[in-house]
Amino acid sequence: MSQIHFVGGEKGGVGKSTVTRLLAQEFIDRDLNFVALDGDQSHGDMLRFYADYSQPLNLQDNASADSILLSAIDADQKVLVDLPAQSACALESWVNDNGILELIEEMNIPLVVWHVMDGSRNSVDLLERSVNDFARNDDVAFVIVKNHGRGSNFTLFDKSEAKTAAEERGAHIVDLAALDDNVMSKIDWFGLSFWAAANLTDGECLSLLERQRVKMWRKHWQEQLEPIAGLIYGKNLKSAEVIQLSATS
Repeated sequence: MSQIHFVGGEKGGVGKSTVTRLLAQEFIDRDLNFVALDGDQSHGDMLRFYADYSQPLNLQDNASADSILLSAIDADQKVLVDLPAQSACALESWVNDNGILELIEEMNIPLVVWHVMDGSRNSVDLLERSVNDFARNDDVAFVIVKNHGRGSNFTLFDKSEAKTAAEERGAHIVDLAALDDNVMSKIDWFGLSFWAAANLTDGECLSLLERQRVKMWRKHWQEQLEPIAGLIYGKNLKSAEVIQLSATS
């Protein structure tokens, strides 16, 4: 069954593309059909790290934005959308002007909205906007990613009305562990997929212990995503289930 995943957070630098890359790697490892639509016009991480699976996306152009829904209609596949920073207005316009929520409900295409955050006040406020944007469709699922690689204090979020409202909408809260900065920098510099970073031993690659850090980081991610595997891969899941990922590599 086709499925759409919006990976956003609106705020720049919170790790949206990292989460998108992690999800892409999970789909690849499980031999699941998917296409990634890269909306970042300046960096294009998906087009760089997962080029064989990715296409450019311009939310300012209706014809390009339509590829989100058309990709889910034309083939039985996951549609993974890496949303750029400050894209909420363009996305909201496309969704509302074209009745996208009504269409996906009619066509029984599940939508999962991933909100990646760094714990800042701005990130919390933007979460509230994201939930409100999709509030009229009760079938939209939310996953909130507390990215410990970009923030270490999530007290504002944990005590916020936005968190309460999101949980009332059945949001799932994920703590993404931090990966060593030097290791992530090498992965980015060499343009490696997360599989290649953990497994390649020839050419431009990481050291043995660096590869092991990537393996352990991904292992935490994989183990802790298991309780919401149904949500990610298209099966039913109880709402408001909270999972915690280790905050250390």
